[in-house]
Amino acid sequence: MSHVSPTIRAYPTAEALSRAAAALFVSLGQRALAARQRFTVALAGGSTPRRLYAQLTEDIWRKQLDWSAVEIFFGDERAVAPDHVDSNFRMANDVMLSPLGVPARRIHRMPAERADLAAAAADYQTELARVFGLDVDDAAPVFDLVLLGLGSDGHTASLFPHTKALSADDAWVAANDVPQLDTRRMTLTLPVLNRAAMVMFLVIGANKADVLAEVLEGPPDPARLPAQSVRPASGEVCWFVDEAAAAKLSLPVIRGESTTAR
Repeated sequence: MSHVSPTIRAYPTAEALSRAAAALFVSLGQRALAARQRFTVALAGGSTPRRLYAQLTEDIWRKQLDWSAVEIFFGDERAVAPDHVDSNFRMANDVMLSPLGVPARRIHRMPAERADLAAAAADYQTELARVFGLDVDDAAPVFDLVLLGLGSDGHTASLFPHTKALSADDAWVAANDVPQLDTRRMTLTLPVLNRAAMVMFLVIGANKADVLAEVLEGPPDPARLPAQSVRPASGEVCWFVDEAAAAKLSLPVIRGESTTAR
């Protein structure tokens, strides 16, 4: 199966990266709303997406989308209550969703605080099917945009190295035991991530330079580097990275808004 080669865009600062990511987010949203009257997004947790979410509340961006028509899902969640300080939902809600006035009916959080996390994952799959007008046994839904980060261990969403969810071929959502962190997570699975129309990775910091180079340029080792498995068959993958994270790459990199590649 052929895959579209990823685009790598490098920016001098986290702020510049966030502005560029916001511009793409809004552009994708405008196109989706014009074509289908809704924009489907899966959000990521972490400090780098937080910068993007804050950027989107600025007037220059918030006024360019009908936020009442944006369907918000989550790529993963920690097994905590939605008001917990570690909750991806809480961060996104506090920083972006509440300030933008996204209607509650458009926000589909992962109920990862439930004791039976496998049942909660099945219920989230049912919710995905409902919103996308699918049956739970159909092929995975096609998101307009999936936001992802990259861990220093090569994980993305809550697809951690050598964990069971990496082999979830039928489920769209999985409960995932993460023994290296002594925790459990809920996560979208590769069948969903690899059906997205656009996957946007956000990566910042010199501490990510080695793993970014391994993921993008190293030999295939997806069990150890799960982010390598995010390769949509027909969708696009765009890596938004800062110069520090890009320092060890030899692949062509688009500098800021320039089209000059090294």
